[in-house]
Amino acid sequence: MNQSVEIKKIVIVGGGTAGWLAANHLAKNLLTEKADSVQITLIESPNIPTIGVGEGTVPMMRQSLQHLGISETEFIVECDATFKQGIKFVDWVNNPVQNEPNYYHHIFDYPHQPGFNLTPYWIQDIKNTGKSYVDSISIQGRLCDLGLAPKTITTPEYQGVASYGYHLDASKFSALLTKHAVEKLGVEHIKTEVCDVIMHKNGDIHSVVTDTHGEIVADFFIDCTGFKAMLIGDKLNVAFKDKSDTLFVDHAVAIQVPYPEKNADIASSTISTALSCGWVWDIGLKERRGVGHVYSSNHISHEQAEQQLRDYIGPISENIDSRRIPMKIGYREKFWHQNCVALGLAQGFVEPLEATGLLVFDATAKMLAEQFPSSKLDMPLIAKQFNMRVSATWENVIDFVKAHYCLSKRTDSDFWRDNRNAETIPETLQERLARWQYQPPSAYDFASKYDIFNVENYQYILYGMDFDTDLSHFSARLNQSKNANAIFSTIQSHTNTAVNKLPKHRELLDKIYQYGLQKQ
Repeated sequence: MNQSVEIKKIVIVGGGTAGWLAANHLAKNLLTEKADSVQITLIESPNIPTIGVGEGTVPMMRQSLQHLGISETEFIVECDATFKQGIKFVDWVNNPVQNEPNYYHHIFDYPHQPGFNLTPYWIQDIKNTGKSYVDSISIQGRLCDLGLAPKTITTPEYQGVASYGYHLDASKFSALLTKHAVEKLGVEHIKTEVCDVIMHKNGDIHSVVTDTHGEIVADFFIDCTGFKAMLIGDKLNVAFKDKSDTLFVDHAVAIQVPYPEKNADIASSTISTALSCGWVWDIGLKERRGVGHVYSSNHISHEQAEQQLRDYIGPISENIDSRRIPMKIGYREKFWHQNCVALGLAQGFVEPLEATGLLVFDATAKMLAEQFPSSKLDMPLIAKQFNMRVSATWENVIDFVKAHYCLSKRTDSDFWRDNRNAETIPETLQERLARWQYQPPSAYDFASKYDIFNVENYQYILYGMDFDTDLSHFSARLNQSKNANAIFSTIQSHTNTAVNKLPKHRELLDKIYQYGLQKQ
């Protein structure tokens, strides 16, 4: 087993969305027409279904699809995709009142006027009037409330009047990524079971043994085998950092719900409704809704959780089968060890709130592709940097997701009370929240440009959830009220214009199916 320093063959073990995102990003960056180009092979079991928990994406996916050269029209039509402009959080702030849901939006448009922070002026001048934070600083909350699309049929592909991501059918998305990687980018696709992993004496992986294609040797391996983590966990013994002491939800139960009528409205945001021991995602695709209850089995039984989901959906759910999905919350101590990188669920998973799954899978696959070593000689230092950045990414995501729970004022169950226990809140998050009690979040609170969630994301959550920032010692600095009020007025004017211009969500989708979007 003599080893070359060259990396000539990469094998990805496992398909699904994570595996095929990795294949596409690596192929886009590494494959050339030269005879000595790197070879990329993806080995996929023919018997493992797509989990499909994360059917929502953020705007980064739009950038990735465009970068990979996938037509937005083709993507929308083939993946039953719809537009997602953010998340509507229902009953997260206070105890629910029957027939009086309270809600706020975490939208994808960043606040207007770069370089000018409107937040303290909203706190000082507008908050007490009852106008929401999101409606004061952006047009997009109103678009979501009215079920409007983020663009018109004449807006070119991947452009929009407002920022957007997508809702999608995960299995259809994997099929599209498969076709693009194989037919357009030259990735080899083998459907077979991996039975064993053969090691080098130096601790590297030498090859995988399959049931129908024998032994497959490679220089570099990517583990996309899901929670099983066949390479990084089972063979390389990289430990898993359990984060269930911070984030309590550990199961989901999901149901695919048909629309009551063919032309029913489609929500243009994910609807996240808090229940007694977790929350429900409600995602509108073109032909169906994907609905699921994410919950803590330490606070509610599986049977009760499913009944709560069916109660949420209503009588239409009575004859529809459900699917229970266990979740391991946490991440690997290392993501790159020896000549193996873990991506997707093999790397880590934090519950599907804020669409963190596909977001991190896409971001880390892109990071690997853009930093891929030129040979094994520079691998150790690149691996060290990759591990540091990805670990920081997961911690950033965990802090952000936990903020949704610990900022809630709900007292109607142990689940919500336990989430405010200081012992369950990361110290980094506690420090930020303490700092923000006396001045609004600042870009300086987010030192790394690789942070997944930044100042704008936190502002939407904090002030959507009625966080109290005391400006009594800060207000002397607010000497731009006239300018701020002018900007607030301009945003209101833009909102009125957009509301009159943009079509309903389903109306735009029907036109895309009929005419397609304009190429850029």
